Amino acid sequence: MGLLVLLGSVALIGVLGFLALGIWQVQRLGWKEALIARVESRIHAEPVPAPGPANWAAVADDEYRRVQVSGFFQQDRAAFVQAVTERGGGYWLMTPLRTGAGFTVLVNRGFVTPEQRNQLSAPASASGGQAPDAQVTVRGLLRLSEPGGGFLRHNDPAADRWYSRDVAAIAAVRGLGEVAPYFIDADAAQGPAGFPVGGLTVLRFANNHLVYALTWFTLALMLAAAAAFVIRGEYRLRRAVENEH
Repeated sequence: MGLLVLLGSVALIGVLGFLALGIWQVQRLGWKEALIARVESRIHAEPVPAPGPANWAAVADDEYRRVQVSGFFQQDRAAFVQAVTERGGGYWLMTPLRTGAGFTVLVNRGFVTPEQRNQLSAPASASGGQAPDAQVTVRGLLRLSEPGGGFLRHNDPAADRWYSRDVAAIAAVRGLGEVAPYFIDADAAQGPAGFPVGGLTVLRFANNHLVYALTWFTLALMLAAAAAFVIRGEYRLRRAVENEH
């Protein structure tokens, strides 16, 4: 009976483990569906004022909320972050906006190609056709900072090489002072020269949790059935041996 008890115990632990993983994926499914619903409602809502310093501690709760803010672009302190979009490879144009409330927020004004970056980097073109001292109102989606870098690539602030929209690092290199811990993905718009192109925020969220849950539950069922088959066969064999004696 010792072997049967051992087999049963191992099978039970395995079944419970698979069931726990399945239940966890069901919980993740509920969380992901709630996230998608929340984002969908936010991106179609009317814009609200961008959070100021008093609300920065809870800014994580505002991700993908439509916001608006007015101020003056600091064109000479813009940064280019490598990007791959539906338009191909290029850069995000990240420009600091000095707000009327006294703080600075980085604005992702949109996508530019390498050739367009060269044009925007020229002193006469740094504003993209926008008067450097013109006040603007920006509307877009609030996004959280992306510290560190991209996949297998780290930001190199010293070389001004950026692979992610790392707000704190960009602000430190550009000497921006008090900067919001988020950036704004500007709404779909194009500069006077046809670039940068905004409104390219990717809003696709992988949601495979139901498949994962069904997989774990199926494995639990298969393990339980296999264990029952083996234990039953072993029990019958032992009974047969005992009857022979």
